[in-house]
Amino acid sequence: MSDGDGVADGKDGLPTEIRSRLDDLEVKAAFMEDLVDRLDLVVVRQQQQIDLLIQEVSRLKQQLPGPGQPSAHSLRDELPPHY
Repeated sequence: MSDGDGVADGKDGLPTEIRSRLDDLEVKAAFMEDLVDRLDLVVVRQQQQIDLLIQEVSRLKQQLPGPGQPSAHSLRDELPPHY
């Protein structure tokens, strides 16, 4: 079967060129869907890491002495023994 412009129809009634372009678009869409799924997993992992880092920063802040409170140790305690 032909549609008058010299391009043979495919089995589904679409011209061969259009069928080929549609197939290419379907393949690209499938790759894009896979890419989005993989990127989503990356974002989830990064958010988990951010949450853990926020908890760690909060824990470290709690260890700092408050304003006006003496620190638990002196900088002199940190000097190497040969001084």
